[in-house]
Amino acid sequence: QVQLVESGGGLVQPGGSLRLSCAASQFAFSTYTMRWYRQAPGKGREFVATITSTGDRTNYADSVKGRFTISRDNAKNTVNLQMNSLKPEDTAVYYCNALGPDGLGGWGQGTQVTVSS
Repeated sequence: QVQLVESGGGLVQPGGSLRLSCAASQFAFSTYTMRWYRQAPGKGREFVATITSTGDRTNYADSVKGRFTISRDNAKNTVNLQMNSLKPEDTAVYYCNALGPDGLGGWGQGTQVTVSS
């Protein structure tokens, strides 16, 4: 069963940076595509970034392109999201998602990111 635990959220001022981490366990992490999503208050969950199982390709939502960087360490079973130049509209609960080669996967419990002065 996929287990994912996010960490690193918090309160940051506009223009600041945060680094989110997602610790994975109970599945073959190195074979899974990993993704970050977010959900702002009163809105649906939206895609943020994805990285292939080997880490050779990434993709980002237009709203975060050039500011956020997704990375993974298959030796440590972790995926990270480096967030720079944060804006108030980046405020949301950020979720880690694992997608297996069979189309199955799972979600973490989320970590709150608040961008405010």
